[in-house]
Amino acid sequence: MLRRLAPVLLAVIALANGETWTGQVVGIQDGDTITILKDRRQVRVRLDGVDCPELGQPFGRTARERVSALAFGRMVVVRESSGRAGRDRYGRVLGQVILPEGRNLNRLLVEEGLAWWYRRYAPRDAGLAGLEERAREARRGLWADEDPQPPWLWRSQRRKRVVEEAAGRLE
Repeated sequence: MLRRLAPVLLAVIALANGETWTGQVVGIQDGDTITILKDRRQVRVRLDGVDCPELGQPFGRTARERVSALAFGRMVVVRESSGRAGRDRYGRVLGQVILPEGRNLNRLLVEEGLAWWYRRYAPRDAGLAGLEERAREARRGLWADEDPQPPWLWRSQRRKRVVEEAAGRLE
């Protein structure tokens, strides 16, 4: 009986802890979204717990260029997040990306001031909180600006403008 249950138990444990896999980075969409080739298929991965500036914001292109320099063409390890069903609303895998030398890409971006700690989705991550605080204090990256705008607010304001413009055209 135990022999028959063992594979089921292992599958349940793997799902609860999130899957870990290796692949080659083949695309960089922006600072917090990359495409990884896993078993000859492309998987979009959203870096969990962080939010980089959008490409239209200050430091958005810098964040994408930094991710490209660190990860493009390299083999990385992805630790899928177990929370929120492991995917975001766009179907991207949520996870931590570990670079070949062992550094965590998610955390590195926050440490270098190229991403915010995304409190909404990682509220208990004290490590990200500390990295962001140190980057702020050192005025690294986006923290060099007087009043950097978080990307979630930038996106919200942009959506609002689009709706207002569409309503104006209907009048």
